[in-house]
Amino acid sequence: MNDMLISPYIIAIVSGWVGAHVIKYVVSVVRSEQHGLKSHLFRSGGMPSSHSTTVVALAMLVGLRDGFSSGLFGVSLLFALIVMYDAVKVRRSSGEQGEALRLLIKEQKSGIKLPRAAKGHSPIEVVAGLLLGTIIGLVVFLSTK
Repeated sequence: MNDMLISPYIIAIVSGWVGAHVIKYVVSVVRSEQHGLKSHLFRSGGMPSSHSTTVVALAMLVGLRDGFSSGLFGVSLLFALIVMYDAVKVRRSSGEQGEALRLLIKEQKSGIKLPRAAKGHSPIEVVAGLLLGTIIGLVVFLSTK
């Protein structure tokens, strides 16, 4: 159990997630959006993509520690690509449809409870997550050698 708590892989995952959400909070404050820090830890969408940051940090660390030609890196790279594709294509589309549905329900003054519309990510948010994840993976690698 103790090995899991100090695993560089777990450190990369947690650092990516926390780092991305802290940056989301700072971006929100700069944009004068009204969200508390606590809500940013579980908020979907926004700059940068925490999903992208986390999976890229992990993939980068796996590549640096286990080799970029290893099977484990191949699996982690595939996982990262699927997550980033999903964030831009599937989740973004679903979020846009959810927002349209919410507007229609409001416009019709329907008694239907408004559904939650989770946002996906724009391509730039995913690229920012990719860059942040690359940096975090490299920092974790250098600090846990």
